Amino acid sequence: MADKNAMKNKSAMRNKSKVKNKDIAKNKAAGKKKYAVDKTMKQEAEKRTAGKMGKKKYAVDKTVKQEAEKRTIGKMEKKYAVTKAFTEKTDHGKSVKEKKVSGKNTSEKMITKKQNTDMCQYAKKCGGCDYQGLSYEKQLKEKQEYVRKNVGEFCKVLPIIGMENPYHYRNKVHAVFDIAKGGTVISGVYKAGTHDVVNIDSCRIEDETADAIIRDIRGLLRSFKIKTYDEDTGYGLLRHVLVRRGFHSGEVMVVLVLGSPILPSKNNFVKALRKLHPEITTVVLNVNDKKTSMVLGEKETVIYGKGYIEDTLCGCTFRISPKSFYQVNPVQTEILYTKAIEYAGLTGKERIVDAYCGIGTIGLIAASKAKEVISVELNRDAVRDAVTNAKRNDIKNVQFYNADAGQFMVEMAEYRADQKKNQVPDATKSGKKATPDGNVDVVFMDPPRAGSDEAFLSSVIRLAPKRVVYISCNPETLARDLKYLTKHGYQAKECQPVDLFPWTKHVETVCLLSKLNAKQHIEVDIHMDELDLTDAEKKATYSEIKEYVLEHTGLKVSSLYIAQVKQKCGIIERENYNKPKSDDAKQPQCPPDKEKAIKEALKHFGMI
Repeated sequence: MADKNAMKNKSAMRNKSKVKNKDIAKNKAAGKKKYAVDKTMKQEAEKRTAGKMGKKKYAVDKTVKQEAEKRTIGKMEKKYAVTKAFTEKTDHGKSVKEKKVSGKNTSEKMITKKQNTDMCQYAKKCGGCDYQGLSYEKQLKEKQEYVRKNVGEFCKVLPIIGMENPYHYRNKVHAVFDIAKGGTVISGVYKAGTHDVVNIDSCRIEDETADAIIRDIRGLLRSFKIKTYDEDTGYGLLRHVLVRRGFHSGEVMVVLVLGSPILPSKNNFVKALRKLHPEITTVVLNVNDKKTSMVLGEKETVIYGKGYIEDTLCGCTFRISPKSFYQVNPVQTEILYTKAIEYAGLTGKERIVDAYCGIGTIGLIAASKAKEVISVELNRDAVRDAVTNAKRNDIKNVQFYNADAGQFMVEMAEYRADQKKNQVPDATKSGKKATPDGNVDVVFMDPPRAGSDEAFLSSVIRLAPKRVVYISCNPETLARDLKYLTKHGYQAKECQPVDLFPWTKHVETVCLLSKLNAKQHIEVDIHMDELDLTDAEKKATYSEIKEYVLEHTGLKVSSLYIAQVKQKCGIIERENYNKPKSDDAKQPQCPPDKEKAIKEALKHFGMI
């Protein structure tokens, strides 16, 4: 019986457990279902919340980003304005007050800078081009304003003449050679203000052929075991390479600047170089064994070709040696020189002085339109080339003088003064020999950046040419010299800027000055006897002098004696006081004692 009850209890407990388990399972299922629903609802809610939050966060982030961009642009604009002011100050040598630049102007410049995607890759390192980031049109406006500020007060400044294609215009390219870290040979330019070499493969303003030649020379050094020169130790061989190319002729000169006079395997080196560049017409070794910033030394040896190149400018052929001065932009130089000769107003009768003549370019171009040209240059090599150029062009009305232009002009002015005073028929000095009659009609002057000096300018004033044509590469020194010339009888008529150096701050100008017309006068026919008394005579009359002499010495003197003493003392006397009555009449001369007494009277009255 007990066992049956126990079994019933167990069965009841099992049934109860099953029911409980069913309830638990049912509850679990319901819980899972509820959980799934809750989870789904929660996810949907989270999505909606995230969407709202995301939009809000995006809006906030966008606002923050825009504000940050505004601040950044503001800083960039301010930096750009300050940099521009500083550049103007350093470029033009004048103090520039920092101005509040309008957002419109600075934004325009920044947009231009941003849009100028073809900016030179070496711009930040090289420093050679001052106007990187500015469009060429804006560069011309900057230069026009620069010339106007300096020269505008003296004359009208015409619109600047720019280049049609302002790239690769330099026909003279110089590269310095060095070793970089790791032993790699590099060539290029010195970083601004340092002697650190910036390695440059190609430059946007240099002749492309010249750049290619320099790159290939760099590549040949290792195979020929040529070491580059070390400025610190003084060891090594190759210091610089200079390449000059004729724009019209296409002739190419390569100058290898060495630290010592011997180039190992020089013939094979030239052969290898010409194999790469058959356009090379001459190769010159230049020796610079001094610790100096000068590129070229004194000694030169031609190892291939004739040692110079030739090029054509304004219809004349010119010989160009390694040291010769020749404008680096032949396209714009023709425009500049044509304008200069136009300003000279030549008719075929003029005598011209071409000062600072270099290889004789301006003078030889002008010679066909003038009677005679006198060219002066201090550089002996340039004078030698100039003489050759005259022969090469069959020009016979040009004389060349190896002298300092300022000193030469002073001698010419002195000789002219001697001629007027003493009627000197001939002379021995260079200036005197150059101008036997002392007359000059036109002076061309093309001084260096420092401008001319007062000795030269004063000699121009004394020679008094009808026209002065001043070619300048520095508007500031041009303004200084114009100030001197305009104060001494000349008037600046017109100034023409020409852009010979795109992407740099430099600008070339040619200015015409004319001698003020001093021939306008009134002719008056007068007799000396009718003139009023001179200043000396106003101080004492003849009667007063006689009374003084009588009172102090007891001597009686005549008006004739007084006139004779006055004449001896340099007092200009009216003619009738000391003129004999007839041509053969003999005048009595004043005795010594009376002469002494009259002089004392003249001193008393302040006349001598």
